[in-house]
Formats: sequence, C-alpha cells, structure tokens
Amino acid sequence: MASADLSADLSDDLQAPRGDSAQFRFWRRLTRHKLGMVGLGMLVILVIAAVFAPIVAGADPVVMDLKLKNKPPSAEHILGTDAIGRDVWARLVYGARVSLSVGLVAVGIYTSIALVLGSVSGYFGGPVDNVIMRFTDIIMCFPTFLLILTVAAVLPPNIFNIMVIIGIFGWPGMTRLIRGQFLSLRGQDFVIAAVAIGVPTRRIIFRHILPNVVGPVVVAATLGLAGAILTESSLSFLGLGVQQPTPSWGQTLTTAMQLPILENMPWRWLPSAVAIAFAVLSMNFFGDALRDAFDPRQNLD
Repeated sequence: MASADLSADLSDDLQAPRGDSAQFRFWRRLTRHKLGMVGLGMLVILVIAAVFAPIVAGADPVVMDLKLKNKPPSAEHILGTDAIGRDVWARLVYGARVSLSVGLVAVGIYTSIALVLGSVSGYFGGPVDNVIMRFTDIIMCFPTFLLILTVAAVLPPNIFNIMVIIGIFGWPGMTRLIRGQFLSLRGQDFVIAAVAIGVPTRRIIFRHILPNVVGPVVVAATLGLAGAILTESSLSFLGLGVQQPTPSWGQTLTTAMQLPILENMPWRWLPSAVAIAFAVLSMNFFGDALRDAFDPRQNLD
C-alpha cells in the first residue's frame, strides 16, 4: 500500500463515503483552494494565448512600420507600437510562447537530473550518497543566477542555450528534496517488506518509492517553472537571452531603462511587466494549491 494512502487526511476520511479514493480526496482538496483555482484559471489563459498566438495576436510580431512608431494604444493597436512600429500586443502574446517554452524545457531538464541523482543518493546511501551530496553542496556554494549569467555570457545568446543553461544549473535544490523523500520512504514497512521478499531494486525504486515522490516533485516543478521564467526574463533584460527580432518579455523591459520612455510611453514596457507578474503569480498560486492538496494533513474545509 502506498504511503500516501496510509497517511490520508483523517478529516476527509471521516467525511468521505465508504470507498472514497485518495485521488478523489486530492481533487477535492485542490478544488477547495480558492487562490489555487484562480492561479489555474490564469495559467489556462496564458497557455491558450501562447498556443493560439497567431489568432490571439492578430498581427505579426516582427513586422515593422516606421510610420506607426511609438503610437499609443488605439483601436488598431490595442497596446500601441514600439520604436520601430511593431505591434506591442502581438509581441506580448508571442512572448508568452518563449517564456513558457523556456520554463517547461528547463524545468524538464533539471527535474530529470534531480530524479536520477536524488533517487540513487537517497536509496543507496553510504559512499554513493556522500559523493552525490558533496558535489551538490559544491554547486550550491555558488549563486545559481551568477553561474547561469556567467555561462550565458560565454555561449551564443539564443533560446536553446538559455533552456539548457537554466536546466543544467537548476537541479541541486530538487535533488535534495527527492533524496529526503527517498530517505524517508525507504524505511517504510512496504519498502522493507519488498526488500525482504527479494523484489529487484529497480522495481522497488520505480514501482514502490518513486510514485510516492511524484507529489513533492510536481509541486517543486510548478514553482520552479515560475523561477525559470523570471531567470529567462532577467537574462533577456541584460541582453544575454532571447535576441531580436524574437519577442521576449524581458527583452521588452529594457526600454524602461530610458527615462523618457519610462515616464511618457508606459505601453512600451508595462504590458511585459504585468505579463511576467501574471505568469509568476499564476504558477505560485497553483503550486501552493498542489502542495496543500498533496499534503494529506491539510484540511481546507
């Protein structure tokens, strides 16, 4: 029996009808988290905008028209135009594609690394655990963003390199999380029983322990997605991320460094700032909801 079932929320169990499943209790706790549902709704809007960008944008984000440069919001261009006449709304919508792509790929890379290292370290322990954790400690001694910034400055600035760089340097924290989960679960009765009857190590890890680690990993990945978007925006803001003419939220914010634009043309930079805040808040709200839903001790009634 999985440990998540063994430690189910007692309050939910008392209220639940006979035969109520752990999955049903999870969804009930999730849907009762009001901020989490707001975050999910925001995230759905963001994903729809990114997937259907050609329809939502209504214009080509790279087409220039110098006759329309620096135009304020109007019926034709709802968020105005930039310094070379490109539609700000179109660049904002297509920028969502860049941010979500970087976030998903980067988080996928470092989650895969963390799953391998954390699982091996936590399950086998001993010298293997010592080597992996000391290596992790060394990486964590350096500020992550400083490492990413240094490597990004050396490599050619493009979206592929940004995905890989963020993914390569993002794994230490999640590795520690997964290791802790494995250390806790390997002492549970269902794991001890599996070892006693000779179940292969691979099966114990993948069939008995790993499914019980999915919850914390999903929560960490959701919150990490927000961090990856902020990192990509920061790199693009510094000129080390996505390059012109590809639209990027962070890249657009560089225009706010010019005082006349900051004061007199808020449509040039404010939409991207709001979009970054919108994306990060949606993922943080939903991540908090997932954390509470996966934690059987939470009572959201």
